[in-house]
Amino acid sequence: MATKYEAIVIGTGQAGPPLAVRLAGAGMRVAVIERKRFGGTCVNTGCIPTKTLVANARAAHIARRAADYGVMIDSSITIDMKKVKERKDAVVRRSNEGVEKWLKSTENLTVYEGHGRFEDTHQVRVGDELLEADKLFINVGARASTPPLPGLDQVRYLTNSSMMDVDFLPEHLIIVGGSYVGLEFGQMYRRFGSEVTIVEMGPRLIQREDQEVSEAIREILENEGINIRLNAECIAVEKHGEEVAVNVDCSTGDKKVLGSHLLLAVGRVPNTADLGLENTGVGSG
Repeated sequence: MATKYEAIVIGTGQAGPPLAVRLAGAGMRVAVIERKRFGGTCVNTGCIPTKTLVANARAAHIARRAADYGVMIDSSITIDMKKVKERKDAVVRRSNEGVEKWLKSTENLTVYEGHGRFEDTHQVRVGDELLEADKLFINVGARASTPPLPGLDQVRYLTNSSMMDVDFLPEHLIIVGGSYVGLEFGQMYRRFGSEVTIVEMGPRLIQREDQEVSEAIREILENEGINIRLNAECIAVEKHGEEVAVNVDCSTGDKKVLGSHLLLAVGRVPNTADLGLENTGVGSG
C-alpha cells in the first residue's frame, strides 16, 4: 500500500529544497527523497567546498608574494593540508546540516533518506516504503564522467568528488581535462605547492570560450608554473611503479608525463541511470 502525497521531490540539490518547501508552504503534502548528502553537488563537492579551497590557495599565493607589497615574512610559506581540509569540511557541514534541518523542520514535508526508484509513472520506492503522487520532480544532479581511457582500470585516479577527501599535498598532480573544473583544481593545487600538469585533448583550454580568453587563461596559468599539454589526442594511462604515467602523444614535448596522482576532469553525466526511469517512459540519457 503506497503512502500518498501531492508531490514527491527526488534529490536535495540546489533546486529541490526550495521547490519542496514552497509546495509545502502552499499547503501540499510533500515527500523529499535524499539517498546520500543533503545539499547535493554544490554544497558537498562543488561550488561551496571548491571556492573554500580556492580561498585557502589564494591566501598561500598572496603570502608568497607578500614581499611584492613590502610585507616581509621571515620564514618560508608551508601548507598544512589537514587544516585546509578541516576548514573546508566545517564550511560544508554548516550548509549540509542547514539544508537537512530546513527540510526536516518544514510543515507538510516528509523526508525519506534512501535511494528512490520509480516503480511506475506515479510511484517511487525508497527501501521498504512505497510513495505515490501525481506530481514528481527529479533533482538528482550529475557526477563526474569517467572516460574510456586505455589503462584507466589499472591505476588509481581522483574525480572532483574524491578530491574533497584529499588531506595531503600531491607531489605532481596530472589533470586530464582543460575546462573549468580541471583549471580550478590545477591553479588551486599549484598554489598549495604541487607540481601540476594539465592535459587537454583539444588545441586550447576551455574551448567554449573565445580564443582570446583561452589564451589569456593559459598565460596566467603558465606564469604560475603550471605545465599545459594541448592536442593530446591519444591519451592513455599506465602504472609506473608508485607513480602514474599519462601518454599524451602530443606533437611537441615529451610523449609521456609521470606524476604522483591523476585527476579526471572531463565532464559530467546525469545521475539518472538507476532511477528506474524505464518504468515511466522517460529516458535516462
